[in-house]
Formats: sequence, structure tokens, C-alpha cells
Amino acid sequence: MSHETKLAERGLQLMRAGLTRRQLLRVLGVSSVSVAAAGLLAACDEDEAADDGDAAGAAADSDDSSDDVADSDDDVDGEPIEEESDDHEDTDDGDDTGADGSRLVVAVQGLPDSLDPYLHLSNVGTRVTYSLFDHLIERDFMSGDTPGAGFGLNPMLAESWERVDDLTIEFQLREDVTFHNGDPMTAEDVKFTFDRMLVDTPDDLIAAAAYVGTVSEVKVIDDYTVQIVTEEPDPILENRLCSWCSWILPKDYFEEVGPDDFALNPVGTGPYKFVSLSQDNELVMEAFEDYFMGPPASDVLEFRVIPETAGRVAAIASGEADIITNVAPDQVDTLEETDQVYVSSIPLANCHVLVYNTFHPHMDDKRIRQAMNYAIDRELLVDALWGGRAVLMRSHQFEEYGDMFNEERPYTPYEPDRARELLEEAGYDGEEIIYFCNNDYYTNEVVAGEAIVEMWREVGINASQQVVESLTDVSFQEMTSRTWSNSSFTADPDGAFWLRWGPETWPRMGPATWEDGESYWDATEEFDETGEAMRRTLDHDQRFEMFQQLLDIWEDEAPGTVLYIPMENYAIRDHVEWNPYSFFYMDFRPQNFSMSS
Repeated sequence: MSHETKLAERGLQLMRAGLTRRQLLRVLGVSSVSVAAAGLLAACDEDEAADDGDAAGAAADSDDSSDDVADSDDDVDGEPIEEESDDHEDTDDGDDTGADGSRLVVAVQGLPDSLDPYLHLSNVGTRVTYSLFDHLIERDFMSGDTPGAGFGLNPMLAESWERVDDLTIEFQLREDVTFHNGDPMTAEDVKFTFDRMLVDTPDDLIAAAAYVGTVSEVKVIDDYTVQIVTEEPDPILENRLCSWCSWILPKDYFEEVGPDDFALNPVGTGPYKFVSLSQDNELVMEAFEDYFMGPPASDVLEFRVIPETAGRVAAIASGEADIITNVAPDQVDTLEETDQVYVSSIPLANCHVLVYNTFHPHMDDKRIRQAMNYAIDRELLVDALWGGRAVLMRSHQFEEYGDMFNEERPYTPYEPDRARELLEEAGYDGEEIIYFCNNDYYTNEVVAGEAIVEMWREVGINASQQVVESLTDVSFQEMTSRTWSNSSFTADPDGAFWLRWGPETWPRMGPATWEDGESYWDATEEFDETGEAMRRTLDHDQRFEMFQQLLDIWEDEAPGTVLYIPMENYAIRDHVEWNPYSFFYMDFRPQNFSMSS
């Protein structure tokens, strides 16, 4: 047994005995630079911080990015939006922030490069576009037992709706809604929004169209009455219409300026209207005084880019920012003790996952992929890297599914002995498997990867890690495994599992940078047929059983695996009252946001 393997085994033993994260990383040989980049030093005591001071300086410009797809969790090509610069420039124009109600400053790790909500389907995108655009139906996140994770449905741009038959929903639109440019919102805008995606779908909207792919036609009945028709019965159509790719766009303005100008000068119906965007610095919006729900609490909303965790923490402590996103787990206790600051946390309807290239010659035997999954001690990762502030999963499921969630399904198992058996059965002979990841686009991405690589090595896999500027730069021939995340868009398996792994999804089509025919996985015929049937079935019990079949096939084929559901932490100044949601939306509408002087 090599010295490296012995060291890794000792590290894992100590972790299970209650080793701290810092001790864990040192035992596993994780570099101090990566620790600093992940924002882990700030909560350490003075002695530890002094020990690692040089490493922290070396990592000062590292990028600590967020938890989710565009994918990110859901970019059009499944990759996070690449940031051109990690340097934060002070863009304060001298206006007051926060306390006087004139300006709310939200410090974020990154911004999208355009604001067309149908092109940049990502956490950094929807976080900001949620203030610019509205849906027909509003998801009531504050309903239910867990505030911020509810799934009640409220009127939004539509004042009412009803199911005309199994294929049709008719909406009565509000007559007091105007776009930011003063144009009234009518049924023609609703039809244009969906036709743009679904009629002769352009290549750059294929990913967006998948979210509402059951819709076959939008009928204008009159100026304020519209019907949305599906080709087959869709049991969760209402859920789709309050989620991604259902934001209503202004037909006349869009056609006047064209898609490129719209992406840089968007017009919506939301509580804030666009002022300016500098991707590396800031996005500025101003209150829309004619907003139909009432004007928002601050005159100006600024999303300010501060890539480093330490920089965002300093900004909230000094009052430079009113809210900061992506607070690392080990920062929470420190921030909760900071004057005039509180921390609000919520489990995301999002999970961190791994994706495997099932066509790579080192990965084409599913027993090797199964072994990799059995080798990961997810409970240990949650305890050691998240301080218990993450949630283990019962396969690819979210509790927000309600009665579609199978609480009897076991947690994704950790069985290292079974992993070794599978590797032997597969004839694995030490072929290298590389774990590719971004530099902490997802919280704890790098350190989790380093720990997982050691777990793979423990069962006999020749594993290594490569941190890259952008995963889109990794070729099909190089790629073996990589990080990703999946969100629950509709509080139903269709919008979380199927829209991530079904036909015409990113793992099945491959990133845009790969050649035609190059992808991560080609599912079985049974998988696709079962999934399509689940989408069309209104009977709950049948849908439940179909979903369990899909999970069984997915776990057996092992094109990837779930890790955990992260806890999203926000630090907030005391004069701001604001509730985070289980999704990446940041809602600054009047019912969820107020400020005191």
C-alpha cells in the first residue's frame, strides 16, 4: 500500500471520528490555496489564519462562485457563465446605500453577460431577472410548513385561470399591467412569449423550450383572455407556468429592437426596471413606480460583483452591502456575531451532482461508474465540509415533491467494499479518471472534489482532480467526470429529474463546444418511454411508480450521482427585512422586502 493511500485512509478514519474541516483538508493533502479560495480561512482562529497567511495572499483573486446550473445548473449549454475578470472595481457612484431606502446593494459572486431570461438559464441569471419579469402565475414560496419553500399558486399577471379540459387552461389577464416602457401587457404578449420558443424553435432556445415543451398552442381569445393548450394531458402545467421559461415578454418592443438589443436593454413588467449592466462590476435597476403590486421598498437595486467570499463578508460587515450571497458554511457563525448583521439560511431546491462521460473508454463499463458512486461517503462530506448544513438525498428526489416524494427510498449508499468488488468484476486496471471542476462556481466545489478523489483512491481508482477556468474548454476525449447541479423547477420529478436527464437535455446532447454526436450519456429506450409516459399521465399512483422506475434505471446506468442538497446562506443588514427562497430567485417585491431607516 502506498504512502498516499495510507495517508488517505488515516484521514478518512479521523474524519469519521469527528475531524474538523481544516484537519480533514490537511490530512487529505488539500492545498491551503484552495482552502483560501473557498473562503474557509475567515472563520479560523488567529493562529491558523497566521499559519496560512501566505497561501491566502496567493489566492486573493480566486473566484468563489455560486451553487447552481445555468448549470451552472442550467445554462443553455450546461456550463456556468464564464467571468472575464475576478477583480472587483469600486463602482459606488456616491449614492447612499441601504438605510435611507434609496439603494439596496446585493453583493454577488457573478452576473450574466446579458439579461434575456430565456438564454442564460442559470442561478446568476435568474437571481437578477426575477426582479425584471413576471409570470402568469406566482409561486407562493412563503406558503406551507417551511417558509421560503412553499408551492402555493397565486395570481400574478393572470388574475384567474381555469382548466377548460384536460388539455387547456384559460387565463383572464389583469388589465392594469404595463411594461417598463409604458406599453400595456395583453394576450398578444403571452402568445408571443411562447411562440418565440415553441414555433420553429431556434437553436439557442432549445433548452428553454424544454421547460414548457408540452405546450402545443397559445390562443388569443381577446385582449385579456388567453388559452394555453397542450398536446397531451400535462398534470403540472400550472407549475411550469410559474417557473423558468414562463416570463412574459413585450411583443412590440422585442420585435422593434430585436433579440440582441433586448438582451442588453430588457423591458419587463417586474418591480424594477433596467438601468445598466457591466458584467464584471454591477447591474443597476431602478424602482418601477407603476408596478401593479405596488412600488418596491428601495429606489435603486444594485447587484454588485465581489467574486471572493472574504470580500463579500467584509462588505456586509462594513455596511458597503446590504445583502451578500453564497455565504460559506463556516462563515455563518462569525457573521451571526457581527454587529447589525443576521444570517438567513434555507435548503435549496437544488442538488450538487456529478456527471460521468459514459462514452469515455475509462468509463464505458457501468460497473466502474457504480463503484465510483458506492465509494463516496456523502454523510462525511456533509459533516466535514458543510458542518451539517447540507441535506442528504434519497436518490434524485426533493421533499418539495410532496406526495411524489418517496420517503421509503434509501439514501444513496456508501459501500466501499461493494465498490472494490465492482471494480474487480469490471476488470478495472488503473486507468486514470479525472474529476474536472470549476474554481468553486459551486460552494465547496473544489474541496468536495478533493475529498471525493481521495475516496475513489481508497477503493483502488486511479483518480485525480483538475480545476479549470471553464468546463466548456474540456474536450470530449479528455472528459471523464465533472461537477454539475440540478434544480427542482416545478416541485415535481418532471421539472427536476426529467428536465435534467431526459431527451434533448444537456447530458444527452453534450455541451455546445463538443462535436455532433459527442455527449455524456445515451439513455435506454425503457428510460425514455417511461419518462414520456410520466409526463402525460394524470393518474398520481401511475406517475409515482413511473418515477421510481426512472430512478432505478438511472442508478443502475450510473451516468452520474447526487451528492447533497446545499444550504444557501445569505447575510443581511438589520435594516433590511427580506426572506430567501429555496430557489435562486431573489424576490424584492413589496410582500417580501422592506427597509427601515
